[in-house]
Amino acid sequence: MNGFNAQQQNNEITKRQEMEEMFNTLESYGWVARLLHWSIAVAATGLFGLGLYMVELSYYDPAYKTYPGLHKSIGILVAILMVCRLIWRLANFVPLPLSNSTAKKQRLEHRAASLVHFLLYALPFALFLSGYLISTADGRPIFVFDVIKVPALFPPSKGLEDTAGLIHEIIAWSLAGFVILHALAALKHHFINKDRTLKRMLWEATNPSPQGTALGSHGKSATVNQIKKR
Repeated sequence: MNGFNAQQQNNEITKRQEMEEMFNTLESYGWVARLLHWSIAVAATGLFGLGLYMVELSYYDPAYKTYPGLHKSIGILVAILMVCRLIWRLANFVPLPLSNSTAKKQRLEHRAASLVHFLLYALPFALFLSGYLISTADGRPIFVFDVIKVPALFPPSKGLEDTAGLIHEIIAWSLAGFVILHALAALKHHFINKDRTLKRMLWEATNPSPQGTALGSHGKSATVNQIKKR
């Protein structure tokens, strides 16, 4: 009987740990945040490459008939993932920033990082909106993998496709630049600062800190015990 109770207790502990690993802690991101981050990163990189390839296609190229539809479909899926990621971020605690720099330099780094993070959320939504306007400029809906229809919310507008297309291109290149900057900053933290900034977004174990505070979704701080209660 004691053995059965011990096994049951171990199972409950394991389930509790699995649930806790879903959420962010003071030291690392939960697996949901990581999964959303890397899924969007891979899909967005693919969309960027596909977009570059599409602009070189001629009207008579067989891919001209299929790739734009694929680009739109994946783009809408990424937009949905971005909404999920934003909601998850607002509902979660943000891990504390790591830095070995001086206080002044640390403040500057945190401000720069906050600005880049904001743009990495804002620019994709601007990109989705401009892409939507390109695709629906003639009043026709978007078909996601020929299964789901996304209606055109605005009436046909002459010149809208060209204007939205130019904005789309500018935003895409700007976003690519900030993504590269973001990646270089992560590598700098890993190889120069030698902290866990990069590691905690990779697939490592989530280890809550025994004490400290974390920034909440509304800029408030919470103790570890409060985090666990949530």
